[in-house]
Amino acid sequence: MANVIVESVRGLSSLPIDDIFLRDRKIFLIGEVNDESCNNLIKELLYLESQDDTAPITLFINSPGGEVGSGLAVYDTIRLMKAPVYTLVTGIAASMGSVILLACDEDKRLMLPNSRIMIHDCSWGRHEMGGKKPYEIEEELNQLKATNEKIISIIAERTGKTKKEIAKVTKYDSYFDAESAIKFGLASAVVSPDTLSGFAQKGM
Repeated sequence: MANVIVESVRGLSSLPIDDIFLRDRKIFLIGEVNDESCNNLIKELLYLESQDDTAPITLFINSPGGEVGSGLAVYDTIRLMKAPVYTLVTGIAASMGSVILLACDEDKRLMLPNSRIMIHDCSWGRHEMGGKKPYEIEEELNQLKATNEKIISIIAERTGKTKKEIAKVTKYDSYFDAESAIKFGLASAVVSPDTLSGFAQKGM
């Protein structure tokens, strides 16, 4: 982790750069969505909420996705918070990364000009099926279908589309550039020098 030299009345000191950003209410989801990354995010979100539940928080996302359960824990946390949370996609918000993006209100989902969002159905990933009995496979398949239905419901609710419309799109890996993401309802604005100054005035 990179450190930054800062000057104070006590002289020069070295602080982790993440601490500097946290002080400015900026946090990051970089890389895989998993227990570790999501637990850290939840702690940071709740800490910032306890410090000031009216000041905006900015969550930067560049993630290929990952574990559904971990991602939904972050989603639920953001949905319960009083402090306004902005998300800014800096590279890609894919799979569960896109669901975390959707936790924010529609007017607070931002993208850099060349960033992308990807949504798709849930999958087993590297799940091992060898040695399982037919009823065990069927049970796990039913659980996967139920989880997928939950994700489709979230995307539909947060984009204003029907579950049927979303299900057609999530059959495949569907990628959206900034313009198409805004049109589809996944994002609200592309960050440019002009829009960034406007959000800065709002306190982002």
